[in-house]
Amino acid sequence: MEIEFWWLLALPLFFALGWLAARIDIRQVVHESRALPRSYLSGLNFLLNEQPDKAIDAFVEAVRIDPQTIELHFALGSLFRRRGETDRAIRMHQLLVDREDLSEEQRLQALGELGQDFLKAGLLDRAEAVFLRLRDTRASDLALRYLLEIYQQEKDWAKAIGVASSLPDHENVHWRTEVANFHCELATQALGSSNFEDVRIHVEQALLTNRRCVRASLIQGDLLAAEGHDEAALDAWKRIESQDPVYLALAAQRIMDAYGRLGRVEQGHLLLRSWLERHPSLD
Repeated sequence: MEIEFWWLLALPLFFALGWLAARIDIRQVVHESRALPRSYLSGLNFLLNEQPDKAIDAFVEAVRIDPQTIELHFALGSLFRRRGETDRAIRMHQLLVDREDLSEEQRLQALGELGQDFLKAGLLDRAEAVFLRLRDTRASDLALRYLLEIYQQEKDWAKAIGVASSLPDHENVHWRTEVANFHCELATQALGSSNFEDVRIHVEQALLTNRRCVRASLIQGDLLAAEGHDEAALDAWKRIESQDPVYLALAAQRIMDAYGRLGRVEQGHLLLRSWLERHPSLD
């Protein structure tokens, strides 16, 4: 195969360009590595050798030598949090938040990390304050998910419902199930204080959100029974078979009690036997 003459001329040129590009890359790498504190490189070496304690000491020294290493501040703060050293993580990320030379993206990241530090430390009020600041920013999705975690820990179900309903994927099955359960928590609280109207409202909301919510049917039956409406209570509990028959055992005693009050115990036995025939795996 003959080689075109111009290829012979071009080959040395391509070689020279490749050599020049490599030299530029090498010089850049060398320049950047010389600009880093020696303790930073030592820290990386300790991490590679699975010596995290020594790595942290080296990174702390690197930050002391060169306070401009923003990414190192982030990495070190996260490392402190993972190790449970939340006080040090909070100080590291607070320093970042207070800096005036951060870009908007870096400031949002620093606030998000600080909020996670507070959450890990159990400082829920301070974590909530940070994530509320982030709620209407580009970090909104992250903030909403952590706010939901906080409100669940605090058992503040009304706020949990508000936050869950604002999540971008709030219409999927998982969140509809969760929101229905939050309404059931509020209904249970209202039932305990005999606030029957609130029970009714939250049970209806739970079933509207997730029509297969067994817990809502149980609570609705309990409400109707407490109001003296045993027939309607039985209808609510019987609905569980179409929602999820696995949980029918939770309604069995309630149903027998209601039939007992109505003077129709044998009818209750017949119903339970029919359930066992259709669903042999029930206890």
